Amino acid sequence: MTLLRKLSAALVVGVLSFGLVACGKQEKHMPPPSQASGKVIHQAEVPLNYEYAARVVAYRETEVRARVGGILLHRNFVEGSEVKQGEILFEIDPDKYEAAVASARAQVAQAQANYDQSVRDADRAEELVKQKVQSTSLRDQAFAKRDADEATLMQTKAELRTAELNLEYTKVAAPISGLTSREAVSEGSLIGTDPSSSLLTTITQFDPIYVNFSFADGEYDQIRHLMDEMQQRGEKIDNLKVTVRLGEGVDYPEQGTVDFTSPTIDKQTGTLGARAVIANPDRRLVPGMFVRVTVTGIKMANAMTIPESALVQNSGGQFVYLLKKPEAPKAGENAPQGAQPAAPAAANGQPQKVAGRLMVVEQRPVKAVRKMQNGDWLIDSVKFDEKDKNKVVQGLRDGEEVVTEGQVYIEQGLMRIPQGQSLMVNVTDDAPQQAPDGGNAKASGPAQ
Repeated sequence: MTLLRKLSAALVVGVLSFGLVACGKQEKHMPPPSQASGKVIHQAEVPLNYEYAARVVAYRETEVRARVGGILLHRNFVEGSEVKQGEILFEIDPDKYEAAVASARAQVAQAQANYDQSVRDADRAEELVKQKVQSTSLRDQAFAKRDADEATLMQTKAELRTAELNLEYTKVAAPISGLTSREAVSEGSLIGTDPSSSLLTTITQFDPIYVNFSFADGEYDQIRHLMDEMQQRGEKIDNLKVTVRLGEGVDYPEQGTVDFTSPTIDKQTGTLGARAVIANPDRRLVPGMFVRVTVTGIKMANAMTIPESALVQNSGGQFVYLLKKPEAPKAGENAPQGAQPAAPAAANGQPQKVAGRLMVVEQRPVKAVRKMQNGDWLIDSVKFDEKDKNKVVQGLRDGEEVVTEGQVYIEQGLMRIPQGQSLMVNVTDDAPQQAPDGGNAKASGPAQ
């Protein structure tokens, strides 16, 4: 009897040991659970920037030309130096113009004397007519001579003014402030007043300065539409702001504003010309320089952006892996193994992570339309099925969750998770909520 009990106990121990070894081998060969990370996507107001190639153009560039001819006596500036408006740059030989002024003054004096005498003669003729000792015909002749002498006086005064102006023009002043170019003619040269011989130098104004660029036709229409929406929301709309990036990739410190847009579209390029004005106190921006401009100040309301890591591309187009809660188990079925309750709300203002939840993976087509400065992608608005308005066929709704890391567990050739199968996901939700005290708090978990 004792021997039989010992044999029975040994048999039970052996069977249990074999079962434990078999279970250990089975666990050893089981694949690790599929893990991924996700993020809740929320609508938000996002700034939109538009970048274009641009060219720097002088604010003003003026040719300094001689208005009278003669010998160029003096150049009173250093080539390439800065000059002020009204500063005398060149002096032309004034001798003949001084003589012309003297001659004109003499002619004015003579005409004045003739006119004065004509006035006296006309007055006497009028008096004699009143005394009936002279005919009205002689009086009328006296009046006509008086009027003619008055016209001659006015003409000589005008000629004197012309002579004085020509004398003034022998001193060539700077029409604007700016930097001068090289002289076009040297001292001692004979200059004229025709276009081929009158140019003396050129002055360029650098501060402020213009930057010319072109809007794409469709983008400008979008910008105007977004600005109208901003005004409807009560936001203050100033001129569009512009930042400049130099050729070496360095951002220019001054910000400019768009001060002009062309009223028509260029037929050859299909673009709309625009211009920005920018302060240039250090003259770092030089006319002719090629730069990149970024137009800022535009905001889009209710925009949807997704991390670049969530965007997947294949031959069928762009899509994301959408996360959904598994369907509740039917009566008599057990809940999915590994499922964990949602974590409590974060109290430190940091993005809340919900660890280890089982999610269902679904492909959702999206259309990425613009890459944001932070690397995220702006996607097109959500589109619904024509027959079933509750069924989304493209895009995302507010609060939906997408896979941002771990797509390798879903892609073909690795640990593929067929559509509809559960996946362990750590989900982050960084959407702000209004806290009871008026501050900002973070969402307690992903939208369900």
